[in-house]
Amino acid sequence: MTGKIFLKLMLGLLCMLLLALVTVDYYATKVAQDTYKQNLVHQVANQARIVALMFHGPQIDGALLRAMAQGAGGRITAVHSDGKVVAETERDAAEMENHRTPSRPEVLRALEGSVGSDERLSATLGVPFLYVAVPWSHGAIRIAVPLSTVEQQINEIRRKILASTAIAFLPAFLIAALLARYVSRRFGSIMSHASQLAQGNFRSRLPDSDASEFGQLAHTLNETAENLQKTVEQLQLEHAELEKVERVRKDFVINVSHELRTPLASIQGYTETLMDGALTDSEHNMRFLGIIRHNAERLARITEDLLTLSRIEQKRQKFEFESHSLDALLLDAADVVRPIAEKSRIRLEVEPAPEALVRCDSEAVSQILSNLLDNAIKYTPAGGTITVGAQISGESAEVFVEDTGIGIPAEELPRLFERFYRVDKARSRELGGTGLGLSIVKHLVAAHEGVTRVESRVGEGSTFYFTIPLEEAALASDRLNAEFTRP
Repeated sequence: MTGKIFLKLMLGLLCMLLLALVTVDYYATKVAQDTYKQNLVHQVANQARIVALMFHGPQIDGALLRAMAQGAGGRITAVHSDGKVVAETERDAAEMENHRTPSRPEVLRALEGSVGSDERLSATLGVPFLYVAVPWSHGAIRIAVPLSTVEQQINEIRRKILASTAIAFLPAFLIAALLARYVSRRFGSIMSHASQLAQGNFRSRLPDSDASEFGQLAHTLNETAENLQKTVEQLQLEHAELEKVERVRKDFVINVSHELRTPLASIQGYTETLMDGALTDSEHNMRFLGIIRHNAERLARITEDLLTLSRIEQKRQKFEFESHSLDALLLDAADVVRPIAEKSRIRLEVEPAPEALVRCDSEAVSQILSNLLDNAIKYTPAGGTITVGAQISGESAEVFVEDTGIGIPAEELPRLFERFYRVDKARSRELGGTGLGLSIVKHLVAAHEGVTRVESRVGEGSTFYFTIPLEEAALASDRLNAEFTRP
């Protein structure tokens, strides 16, 4: 590619040099020719004046005239004032026609008293001549010089001019060749870079260390490639996110359909059984109605949890962030679920929390703790212990719910907060879980700018953690945001 660019540049340069050489040749030749002819006319006119001074009378010595013509390098003609040729070095004057005619303007001008000159073919010899005539006391003296001599001199001057011009062009040609080599290399690298961009390689870069136009162009192309790379990466990221969202949507639809199908099928089956005659069966009708009621309550819980999760994800859930005692939040949440724990013969303990105020929505924190405690009760066998507590960590309070339940396998922990994800699906449905509790916990904690995590060992129990900001940290953050947004 670089070789082709170099060849094209050199061919273009060669054409320009040839055009310049032809132009120089034309104008230099024309100037040299005009200058040489003017000098020659002046020189021949001086020679003719000498001849005119040599002959005072009307009689001319032919031998002397021929000798002078040989010295002048041309033909000499003496013309009387009436136009008659009185002497001629090349022909017999008596045989020559009258020269006082418009076809011989140089003679007419000389007879009028001034120097005359003309270029034309000789009527006698048929070759081009330069005719120069000057006034003579008895008419005019004319000298004719063949133009072949002039052409020889002009050609010699022309050859010298062309040789000098060609020698002068040689350094320019070498410098231009180096410049063309440099330009072709830069253009080649730019074209190669453009080809890489066209093929999708937006990581390709050009060296742009100099401040020349090529360096600026390389810098601009590098910025373009960088912007394209960022755009493509952003599009790839958005595409991956869209694919992820689409997978989540499909999984959500499948999970919701599956979760609703089971209780609906149970309600429909037992309802049809009652309608077919079991309604009057006192031994089974109340049990069937209890199953229908249980599944209806399960449907209501799933619907409510879905609505809650939807409000949180779409940021339509309204939160009222206020200052609350951390210890009071823990005690209130434990009191709500304590009857359920006691019914399952599980000991519920609340460790005294540090004396601290947290800034939160009390109902949201209550729901977080309620979901975590309800989950711990479901998976802790009778005789087990559930402990609720908190500790200060930097500008946040980290709340934990610890149980001595069945534990969670390590490979299941990364997906534990996904919607409808259950470690033990059969046990979860048996206990009435919707599979949305931990997902709601994660979103509510995120709304408080906190994080959730879990630690667990199979057979030993699990501990769920979440953080909420302390009152001082929250107020400082609010003041900082207010200063940044103050007009």
